[in-house]
Amino acid sequence: MRHLKTYVHPSVTPTNPNQFTRLTSRAIALKGDNILLMYTARYQDYSLPGGGVDEDESIEQGLIRELQEESGAQNIKVTGEFGLYEEYRPWYKDNFAVIHIKSYCYFCDIDEQLGQAQLEHYEQQNGMQAKWVNIHEAIAHNERTMANSDKQGLSIVRETYLLKEIAKQL
Repeated sequence: MRHLKTYVHPSVTPTNPNQFTRLTSRAIALKGDNILLMYTARYQDYSLPGGGVDEDESIEQGLIRELQEESGAQNIKVTGEFGLYEEYRPWYKDNFAVIHIKSYCYFCDIDEQLGQAQLEHYEQQNGMQAKWVNIHEAIAHNERTMANSDKQGLSIVRETYLLKEIAKQL
């Protein structure tokens, strides 16, 4: 898979030995200029559906499971690779100082009609919901959030970069 970018949060050193790596998968489902995204009310941002890959899963199996759970997507078909986004950011749990996240991004075909999502408790608490959104409007929304909101989460930099790269291919 092609390497898209490595982002290093300004407060961390990527060579810090007190780190762990988390493998994640991210789904890119498009219908014209519309893309399936997760809107998180707490952080006021849009992100690609996806999340952590379990130890007993392949990256693609984790992608399908996460996409189904978060969005209720149905009839998922992984159609191709988009790229790998790596990041190093601060971590405050489990006695680690840095988390190294490897986000594997794939194009998927899904039914436009979504089924019932099965969000985790924290996702519900954060007000996450799946939405079909015009990709250019989602990029503009995230850029406004980055410029004006103190509520933004750490993932908005990754997500906005990925959305811009996807939009270049439309």
